[in-house]
Amino acid sequence: MSDLKLVALDSDDLAIVSAHVQDAVLKMVDLRWLEGEERFVLAMNRFVREEMRDGQKEFERHRAALHFDRVEKVSVSGLRQGAKDAVLVLLAVRFEETESPAGRVLLDFAGGGKIRLDVECIEAQLADLGATWATRSAPQHDLDEA
Repeated sequence: MSDLKLVALDSDDLAIVSAHVQDAVLKMVDLRWLEGEERFVLAMNRFVREEMRDGQKEFERHRAALHFDRVEKVSVSGLRQGAKDAVLVLLAVRFEETESPAGRVLLDFAGGGKIRLDVECIEAQLADLGATWATRSAPQHDLDEA
């Protein structure tokens, strides 16, 4: 499998990135706001969905980084920021437009935690970093909750 590299410049692109990072696992220490560079970075272990097949018994995770540029402000709610080793599960990345092309990128985590990035526009990149490993468990979602 080749390394995944995606760029998002609009909400449709961001929806594709969101699909690829759904169920990514990370820790609070893996989140970094580089305020002077207007960049927000997440390092994660993403679940590889693009290679899944019916009846598969072994799955993969891939070390990856997702970053957003042109970030003006970061807000966090429902996450224990002081717990650097707390494990987070990223469920979705969404965009709410405010005054085009500006808006909010919303990072939704399991348990109700959220990170809101106020951005000038959508400018994001997702890249696999090379490390891949097998896992026997695949994330499960209760479809009745939707």
